Amino acid sequence: MKKYSFVFILSALTFLLTACSDFLDKAPDDQLTMEKVFTDKIRTEDWLASVYSSIPSPLWGYFKDYGYNVMGDDMVIPQEWCQFGWEHAYAYTTANWSPISRWNPYSWVELPKRIRSGLIFLREVRVIPEIGLTAEYVEQMKNEVRFLIAYYYASMIELYGPIPFPAGIIYDVNAPTEEMMIGQSPYDEIVDWIDKELKDVSTKLPAVYPENNNWGRATAVMALAIRARTLLFAASPLFNGNPDFKDWKNAAGVNLFKPEYDKNKWARAADAHKELIEMAHGAGYELYKEYNPDRTIDPFMSYYNMSLKRFSDGNKEIIFGRPDNPLLRDFQMHHLPKGIGGNAGMGVTQELVDAFYMKNGLVPIIGYNEDGSPIINPESGYVEKGFSINKEVRKTRWPGGGEATQEDKNAGVSPITLQGTYNMYCNREPRFYVSVIFSECWLGVAGRRTEFLQGGRDTGNTFDAPQNGYNVRKRISLEVYPKEGKFPYQPGILYRLAEAYLGYAEALNESQGPNDEVYRYVNLVRERAGIPSLKAGLSQEEMRSAIQQERRVEFNCEGIRIHDVRRWKLGEKYLDVKLYGMNFNGTKKSDDDSDPAAYYKRTFYKNRYFNKKMYLWPVPQAQMDINPNLRQAPGY
Repeated sequence: MKKYSFVFILSALTFLLTACSDFLDKAPDDQLTMEKVFTDKIRTEDWLASVYSSIPSPLWGYFKDYGYNVMGDDMVIPQEWCQFGWEHAYAYTTANWSPISRWNPYSWVELPKRIRSGLIFLREVRVIPEIGLTAEYVEQMKNEVRFLIAYYYASMIELYGPIPFPAGIIYDVNAPTEEMMIGQSPYDEIVDWIDKELKDVSTKLPAVYPENNNWGRATAVMALAIRARTLLFAASPLFNGNPDFKDWKNAAGVNLFKPEYDKNKWARAADAHKELIEMAHGAGYELYKEYNPDRTIDPFMSYYNMSLKRFSDGNKEIIFGRPDNPLLRDFQMHHLPKGIGGNAGMGVTQELVDAFYMKNGLVPIIGYNEDGSPIINPESGYVEKGFSINKEVRKTRWPGGGEATQEDKNAGVSPITLQGTYNMYCNREPRFYVSVIFSECWLGVAGRRTEFLQGGRDTGNTFDAPQNGYNVRKRISLEVYPKEGKFPYQPGILYRLAEAYLGYAEALNESQGPNDEVYRYVNLVRERAGIPSLKAGLSQEEMRSAIQQERRVEFNCEGIRIHDVRRWKLGEKYLDVKLYGMNFNGTKKSDDDSDPAAYYKRTFYKNRYFNKKMYLWPVPQAQMDINPNLRQAPGY
């Protein structure tokens, strides 16, 4: 089989989008045109690339187009960014979400186009060995397309719940209108089909490709990952016995959700995750780890490079990745401080800062009082007020905390926080420092500390400044330096092995309780993060809370949080709140709550809104107007 670069295949759409645009959007059954496409290897591969083209970029795509990071409670953007194309993601945070809301991906319409293109590919692709379309290669491509079709259906039901589901049917463009105007199918029927389809595809695709230039193509492990994620959603409170959906019926009068809670759905999800983990381990996938000279895990470098290293560089944690990610420079710039050329208005929330553990593995903040002040966990050792007297060093090679002295290097340690750091940011777990840029932390490319107090180089009376006192470091290389045009490559990650571990632990805890396997897989993630194992003897409810907290921290700023909050039905708790941060107008290095010029004090930032209907995306009103057999999601 002739090798080719799949990075090229994913990006080489220019020809297809011009010469063959009719195939993507209308796909007429023109046999002469089909003959030209599917008797040519390059055009056949281009068509395959078009089916891949709706896989989202988990970098810029998840931030702006899909808006998942902004929609959750990990990140905030200023309202002023709406004029620059962020209005759709921002609208979700103000509960301005309705059937007439614009949402850039428009998945209700766009994903069925890709599904149709895939079905045409399955029908038309043919074996022509003399031009490189061997039976083996054609079979592989067909199974890739089967994966993509199931993945797109899974993506749709994750957002919309029940959808029209004409599995395997390609409607003729001249078919009667009434034939194409079908209503939604029950949610569980679609889940069952996705489950069986991805399970079968996983027996036919390779678990990993031997050639690096094929990385990003569908694999058996990817198929099992999407299957496991879909079944985890199906078992979760949003879709498992949710009373809010008990009266939602399709045009035929059939309930779109079963009204009864089914504990067996958790067992089914647990089994799917176990199969995924076993196949992944057998194929060499593992949590990404780097080590200190004494062979202990370096949690800082491990968590840092987990987001940045390629699969071919040894990052075998990536199960589902995207090699080409449009607007990578924009993605990186929007995270970073103004003083080094960043856009600076995007920041993590104070609530995420509070969620990270202390280095002893305990949660520092266990809730909030009515006035927004934190309820501190007295066992954690957390201190909020005051400033550090000395720098803190730990055993790591991570350079993000400050310049190491020769004495530090001889001792095998590096700075984590510098003298005079606000105590809120001291003695925290490694993932905090790899994820958050806070005031007076080290800014290596500029050789200085960040300056977020008004009058500093990294702020100002502008929306391109950290409105609540933070910028985002997660998934950004310490080598990125916009002022000097330094934007290193990084892969996009849609699913990684840590998600399989925590998904398995969650499903197993719900179906069997906190047994040894649950502890094992949560603790594997905590071990890589450099924090102690969970204490023994947790109840099922306590373990549920611990797993939810672990997911919050481990997957912060990766676009996963919004879907976790939705499927747990915790939107009212986390997304309908007052947001706080540091005092944007502060000019003094002070934590005096009575001083309006003090920077280091919890200050109200803005309200965040959510209402119950927003657990699901609405059916777009334009589609409701076209198709009388659709039934709108409850509440819209």
